[in-house]
Amino acid sequence: MSGDKPPLSLADFCEMPVGVLTGVGPKKVAALAQLDIESLYDLLTHYPRRYIDRTNEARIAELVDGVEGMVLVEVRRSDIRRLKGRRTMTTVDVFDATGSLRLSFFNQPWRAKQLSAGQQAVIFGKPEDYRGRPQMTNPIVDLVGDKTGRIVPMYPQSEKAGVASWDLASWVAESLRRSASRGFAEPIPEAVRNQYKLISRGEAFQGIHTPENMTDVDNARKRLVFDELFRIQVALVMRKRAIERSSVGVEHIVGGELVDRFIDLLPFGFTGAQSRALGDILGDLGVSPPMHRLLQGDVGSGKTVVAVAALLAAIQGGHQGALMAPTEVLAEQHYLGIRGLIEGLTVPDDRDQSSLLGDRPLGLALLTNRTTKAERTRLAEDLQAGTVDLLIGTHALIQESVEFRSLGLVVIDEQHRFGVEQRAALRNKGAGETVPDVLVMTATPIPRTAAMTVYGDLDVSVIDEMPPGRTPIETQWIQTVREGDDLPDVDPEEADQAEEAVWQHVREQVAAGRQIYVVTPLIEESEKLEVASAGETFDRLSNVELRECSVALLHGRLTPAEKEQVMDLFRSGDLDVLVATTVIEVGVDVPNATVMVILDADRFGIAQLHQLRGRVGRGGGASWCFLLAAGSTPDARTRLQALVDSTDGFELAEVDLELRGEGTIMGERQKGRSDLKLASLRRDRYWVEQARAAAFDTVDADPELDAHGVLADEIDALLGSGEAEFLMKS
Repeated sequence: MSGDKPPLSLADFCEMPVGVLTGVGPKKVAALAQLDIESLYDLLTHYPRRYIDRTNEARIAELVDGVEGMVLVEVRRSDIRRLKGRRTMTTVDVFDATGSLRLSFFNQPWRAKQLSAGQQAVIFGKPEDYRGRPQMTNPIVDLVGDKTGRIVPMYPQSEKAGVASWDLASWVAESLRRSASRGFAEPIPEAVRNQYKLISRGEAFQGIHTPENMTDVDNARKRLVFDELFRIQVALVMRKRAIERSSVGVEHIVGGELVDRFIDLLPFGFTGAQSRALGDILGDLGVSPPMHRLLQGDVGSGKTVVAVAALLAAIQGGHQGALMAPTEVLAEQHYLGIRGLIEGLTVPDDRDQSSLLGDRPLGLALLTNRTTKAERTRLAEDLQAGTVDLLIGTHALIQESVEFRSLGLVVIDEQHRFGVEQRAALRNKGAGETVPDVLVMTATPIPRTAAMTVYGDLDVSVIDEMPPGRTPIETQWIQTVREGDDLPDVDPEEADQAEEAVWQHVREQVAAGRQIYVVTPLIEESEKLEVASAGETFDRLSNVELRECSVALLHGRLTPAEKEQVMDLFRSGDLDVLVATTVIEVGVDVPNATVMVILDADRFGIAQLHQLRGRVGRGGGASWCFLLAAGSTPDARTRLQALVDSTDGFELAEVDLELRGEGTIMGERQKGRSDLKLASLRRDRYWVEQARAAAFDTVDADPELDAHGVLADEIDALLGSGEAEFLMKS
């Protein structure tokens, strides 16, 4: 590589296939593709998963029986023995300067070839004494070749593909050596590097792959983490600023009395968190750039009331509001709930000079797929005339036939349930070039740093305190034993008694006039997933445990009319028990329901369980959530115990992030090259915030990145247009 050419950017490395490296022929190219390594960029960002410090390595003689340990050894010999039933056992004898160790591998005959005499390897496992000598069974093995450096990087490798850690190390070393003459381009402004004491990118790649000591690794990681986060945040901030520059919003008059009238009508006062969130929203509504704000709040924290107040602020200024919900059940629930909240509320009407009172009734309407053709025609006329102030509905709101006279504010509930196109279509309902303000709500809390990355182009308001009167929900995990479960610590008879106690509690609550939810994961039996289905559960409960109660079934395959009939009966109190799938996860509000029983609860995620639990505790009475589950894996037990220990959705979101990692939180955005390969939204909270602040400084000084060509090229290459669009959650 010639020294008179410009330094290499990551975009340049994306264009270089791994086949340019010495010894990487078609077979190795195919093998590396199994590790998602196709370019030199992929190779350089395939970071070591851990490091072996050879200056401080453990010796075989220092291993403790029954305690996991890691040793660097040399292979002396390996052997395969055939056992009964076509099984095999491979034994490998290894040694170091202090002693020897035997490794045993069951049904892994390829280990004999992998661990041939003279091979060096790092072995991690739990030693045990076998006939007077230490032995490890099925340990983790990392081949290190003939590495002599003090710090040896261990790469994620693929035995199946035939790519070892030391192969990867040698190819990375070659890539770094061949790019040394041109060096690495710098996308991060010098002032930012100086502010955060970041080493150069070239030093960072050397330090992460070929460190002299662990301080090199720490400094390299800091720089490369910042690179990843800064790139994403610049893309988000550019989009945010572009929307603000190019969109003409509605400049609402937010000082009217309609919002005050509404708050005075409420039987309860706003919490401090609700007041702060409403203040944020009104501040956005009062200026010209269109609002694009996320309202986060736990189940039952009072987001809807804040959203209604915001909608009324738009209506006060002569505009209309729209609230879009993901399901008919939730849209109808919102309609009924909001109708109750605004009952008796009149709108000061300065437009009607002939009216002596200057007030008019507030026009509220509902639009779903169940709305008849005649009703739609009348609704279309009323929307155009402006007599409908607030329209609530499902995705039916975005149909071409729905035209507003002057749409000022759009509220999208449970926004993660809608696609980008659906959200954009509703924004396009504004009059002429005017873009309505958008408030998106979610009751699925995610940690602050994740929100800054997933919803980075949105301003975020958080309602992090609960209104008075919300009843704490007592949550219990009842460990069950199903056929085929291998739970040696659980007595099946005791488990059956504990489950029967739950149904006895349900019967007592029904006798006391309360109502119950029973939730199952599937509609029908599945041979693959031995979990309770709604249909089978309904039949069993109706005929056995709850035969004295009135029980109904609700699931996604019912027609809208059937669903509404069941929900009407449950809301009115004519049904005691509702057996349902997760169709009731969001928005169903029946204050008389005091017990939530979730069957096979370990099949649900933390956020879903927390949402379901939030369906009870909405009245004044004591409430319970029973999680019936085997909990047969460590992750499942952690999830279930987290629900027992906490009712704080934000705390649970942190546990969820810890368990599942960033990939699931980041959702579909994680599919492309922009994956966080090194940065962690958990460990690197501080750097998420610093990268965001630096991104605002950079973009505000140079909106099109004219003076930051390397950064612009890397954003384009690593967050390609489709990826960047998804990032923007437009």
